[in-house]
Amino acid sequence: MQHGCLRAAILILNMNFIQIRTDVSEEKQEMLISNLSSLGAIGFEQTDTYLLSYFDEENFSSYDVNKALEGEIFEIHNIEEKNWNEEWEKNFEPVLVGNFCGVRAHFHKPFVGVNHEIIITPKMSFGTGHHATTFMMIEQMEKINFENQTVLDFGTGTGILAIMAEKLQSKFIKAMDIDKWSIENAKENIKINNCKNIDLQLSAQLPDQIFDIILANINRNVIQDYLSALQSKLSKGGLILFSGILIEDENKIVQACQKTGLNIKEKYIKDNWLCLLFMNSK
Repeated sequence: MQHGCLRAAILILNMNFIQIRTDVSEEKQEMLISNLSSLGAIGFEQTDTYLLSYFDEENFSSYDVNKALEGEIFEIHNIEEKNWNEEWEKNFEPVLVGNFCGVRAHFHKPFVGVNHEIIITPKMSFGTGHHATTFMMIEQMEKINFENQTVLDFGTGTGILAIMAEKLQSKFIKAMDIDKWSIENAKENIKINNCKNIDLQLSAQLPDQIFDIILANINRNVIQDYLSALQSKLSKGGLILFSGILIEDENKIVQACQKTGLNIKEKYIKDNWLCLLFMNSK
């Protein structure tokens, strides 16, 4: 998730809205998503070279957005009413993470020959397995023992990682996000996957309990802002798996983690993105 803990909000059914294309690198996109989310952006699409941001036309503050994008190359377009969930469904393809896990929509055929299957309603909350960061999180979760563990999914988005944690027999999962649409989407996905041990929380405030494992697929800025707080919620010897980090930010994150008592155990790379596993020494 960006903006505190979100990467994208759901683009709701029928609405007229503003699309802004900003030509910026992936690293700069992370900061813009945070800033534009605070100005009311309701969804984002990321590529290697540009960012598409969407605003409800009725609530679009031209002055504030232009000020936030000062110095950037950008274009603003009015987009006609469209059923965006329907458009998203047309382009939603199943994802296979080896033989470990398959992620599909309800309208796809069930997978054959995978250990776990996750059904995700294809709305535009972040977390479908298509982005390298989510793919790596799922991929590395196979290597961690979740059985009878307590888990915090910080920035749950669609709920995909919380659902994966339950399928790996975690005894309790707290899944939290700061966006109400992501919570609603996660609620739908938790139900369709028949999960019973996931507790959803709409909040940026961490719960008053200690966890064995923390999952945080967010971004460098949010990780650094919440790092001490997250470490304080992790049991001694507990594991925290981070993603949403660009390769060039590795040293900043590793050094910040080490200062809080988190020692790096593993590093994984996919498409210029990092997934880092730390153990709590305190």
